[in-house]
Amino acid sequence: MFEKLDQILILPTQPDYKEKVNRLREKKTPAGRFAGYDSEDSRAVLTIVRRVAELGDEAIAEYTEKFDGVKLTPREFRVSKSELKKAHNEIARKNPQLLASIRKAIRNVRKYQSKIFIGNRKYPGLRYTPIKRVGICVPGASAPLPSTVIMTAVPALVAGVKSKDIVVVSPPRYKKSIHPVTVAVCWELGIENVYRIGGAQAVAALASGKGSIPKVDKIVGPGNKWVQTAKKMVSGDYVAIDSIAGPSEILIIANDKANPAWVAADMLSQAEHAGDSTAVTVTDSEAIAKAVLYELKKQLTVLPRVEDTAESLRKLGAIVIVKNMDEGIELANNLASEHLEIQCGKKNWKIANKIENAGAIFIGGYSPVAVGDYWAGPSHTLPTGQTAKFSSALTSNDFIKSISIIEYSKERLAESAADIIRLAEAEGLDAHAKSIRLRLGLRQDE
Repeated sequence: MFEKLDQILILPTQPDYKEKVNRLREKKTPAGRFAGYDSEDSRAVLTIVRRVAELGDEAIAEYTEKFDGVKLTPREFRVSKSELKKAHNEIARKNPQLLASIRKAIRNVRKYQSKIFIGNRKYPGLRYTPIKRVGICVPGASAPLPSTVIMTAVPALVAGVKSKDIVVVSPPRYKKSIHPVTVAVCWELGIENVYRIGGAQAVAALASGKGSIPKVDKIVGPGNKWVQTAKKMVSGDYVAIDSIAGPSEILIIANDKANPAWVAADMLSQAEHAGDSTAVTVTDSEAIAKAVLYELKKQLTVLPRVEDTAESLRKLGAIVIVKNMDEGIELANNLASEHLEIQCGKKNWKIANKIENAGAIFIGGYSPVAVGDYWAGPSHTLPTGQTAKFSSALTSNDFIKSISIIEYSKERLAESAADIIRLAEAEGLDAHAKSIRLRLGLRQDE
């Protein structure tokens, strides 16, 4: 059943080895993650963004019916307060252990994000203020992701964004609405602006404010290529964005000390997101590589999403055997994966210290990505598609902005006047120079 998975094993002895490795890099470039700049897909997203900005609710309803198969009136976009509360109460009654785990996860994230927050620090000439209103995109197509609410909203709350100013959007893929666990997490965090809208139309609505969904100042969160393309289009002109986040990726560096069953399980944990998710293992041990492939086939047989997961591996999975670990580290830095695991026994930290490009590094066999996804504290909204070469994980510091504060006395201005005037006149900006002379009663020739 899984014979086609054999093709993901890449050996250095293969004549097309370099070509296959280069293909991995190409698969992880932005063009492979969202609609190309001048593609038909990109033009389609641009049409959505423009129509939502012009028509508001009418266009949002049209695209929700077209893409999600759910017919909603503008009054039905928003999840009511009673629905939020009901979902929370249902979980508290039917699954109190889950609610307890959600609360522990929230505490962990809040504690970590508070420790790294710089907004409370005092610097001369600088003041930090929180972003006023934030929009959060929560995927819901392949699986409900309530953890995304925790990993995006809690950092915003730590930064000082008010819960009433956080807007959550998620596609109506669960019984024509949002999955109740996602809704319950919103209620737990005091978020009441929740809309059963997803896709590019949700991004356009958050950016434009045209219609019943309020405009925000920053949009964060993962999503498919349509969501990410829309985020890129509205960024700068209408709102800020966190990054082009998604699809999910994992790269595992493993040597002969790794447990192949664990490596395979972690590859599958990302591949089960399906779509364009990437799962790669890099190893200098052919025995480990073959053992991981065997474990992938074995573990796939008991997964409920077996076909989608297997297809994801066939499409974007790889087990690369390198000549030595230095070559593996170089490949890892070139791929700049969202999640990077190191399972190399006593060499874990030695290798970790050579990693320059990764969204998050998980060190050792007992640090699977799932720990970061749900529990440890750093946000699981991470740079993908090689953007870890120049960007970082979402943190509480991404929800503040700095304001420069300048105050000069007459005496201090006088001390600097000649230099300021000289620089202004060098640029041909005489009014700038005059603004200094007027205050100090200086003549034109002074």
